[in-house]
Amino acid sequence: MGQSLDRRSKQARAKKQVERLKGFYIHLTVFVLVNIMVMTGAVIGNMNNGESFTEAFFNFGTFSTFFFWGIGVVFHGFKVFSYNPFFGKKWEERQIQKYMEADKNEMKKYF
Repeated sequence: MGQSLDRRSKQARAKKQVERLKGFYIHLTVFVLVNIMVMTGAVIGNMNNGESFTEAFFNFGTFSTFFFWGIGVVFHGFKVFSYNPFFGKKWEERQIQKYMEADKNEMKKYF
């Protein structure tokens, strides 16, 4: 009974992770396709306003959607792939040690 419950629990967690991964890949695909269309439209629009291809392509407006949405895609990827450069395992371990040491020093005051 316990093994069966554990297996179902693992299967549910795996299924949830696959759903997160699928969501990320869909997000990434939409990001790429929409940004190709937005960048193409921006370049064509800028060229119709008299700019050369180079000027039109390297305009901030051409890349602004890509840039700001890209930040969101990166953080989505961090979450899905369990990457946390700011609060990783080493950081957690250092904080635990720090609080344990502070607690130990606090207790020494009274004994």
